[in-house]
Amino acid sequence: MKNRIEEIRKSRGIRQEDFAKALGVSRQTISSLETGRYNPSIFLAHKIANYFGKNIEEVFLFDEEEAI
Repeated sequence: MKNRIEEIRKSRGIRQEDFAKALGVSRQTISSLETGRYNPSIFLAHKIANYFGKNIEEVFLFDEEEAI
């Protein structure tokens, strides 16, 4: 699943370390999310979207063809 986490985080001047701490995850988790190696649980996706003040759909780009 593609996402805009890195784009949004960088546009706000937030370091991976600070973002990870705010979400209660490791910096490695943030790195894996940003590179698409890891898909978050719905709970974590919700926390990320809330942190940015956005809807999940604004952060995570769902492609129906990838889900098949």
